[in-house]
Parts: sequence; structure tokens; C-alpha cells
Amino acid sequence: MGITTAMCTSFKTELLGGVRDLDTHTLKLALIKASPSGTYGVATTNYSDVTGNSDEASGTNYSAGGQNLDGATISTTGTTAIVDFTDEVFSNITTSADGCIIYNSSASNKAICVIDFGGTVSATAGDLTIEFPTADASNAVIRIA
Repeated sequence: MGITTAMCTSFKTELLGGVRDLDTHTLKLALIKASPSGTYGVATTNYSDVTGNSDEASGTNYSAGGQNLDGATISTTGTTAIVDFTDEVFSNITTSADGCIIYNSSASNKAICVIDFGGTVSATAGDLTIEFPTADASNAVIRIA
């Protein structure tokens, strides 16, 4: 079991069906831990997939549900539509995580994507920053070619 970086299949169909509006809905990022019971990636459909397996990170100054993502910017680069976010800072926390889930709290907590950190990251009474990759056709977290 584990975490695989992927745009969720359910998100793709909901996007085409008009269920999502990434620049006006409230998007959140929750930290998750790898576990023997949960598998997160392309088949993840909802934030509750994580909470149902008790796989959300926890710790001092980390709130269940994560934090609102700020600064969603939709643009195009060539013929690829992309979404970029402001880097997310969890301030003064003590926790560890193996990945995260981005989900839409304005649309019944539906999953957008899952990101594997490639190992465990942690903070002890400090800041944990999720740095989003370069917003281009090859690297943006959300991109539609």
C-alpha cells in the first residue's frame, strides 16, 4: 500500500462535467502518511478516503483537514492549461508526512490529486513548506494537455 503521485480520475470527469471551479472554490491540502491499509493515487475520490483509513498526519498545531490552498492561478503555457498554487506553509508544527492530498472542500471534499513526497518529511516545532513545482506544461501539479 502507499502513495502515488497522480491527478485523480474522478477529478477529470468532474472537471469536464462542470463540478469544479478551481479559482473560486475552496481548495485544501491535507498531509497524509503511508500506511499498510490505504492506497492513494489515481483512484482516490475523496478526502474521506484518507480519514476513513486514519491516514491523515497528526501532531502539534496540525489541524485535521489541512489548510486552505492560496493563490490558485489558472493559465496556459503553449497548448497546456495549468494550475499553480502559492507554496503552502504549515507553521510551527510537529508532524511527519509521506504525501498530501489536494481536495475541494466546496464540492463535498472531492479529491483533485495526490502527491507522494518520495519519503517522509517532518518538522519539529517549525515550519513545513510544501513547494509546488515550476508552473509549466511539464511540471505543474495540475495540467491538461
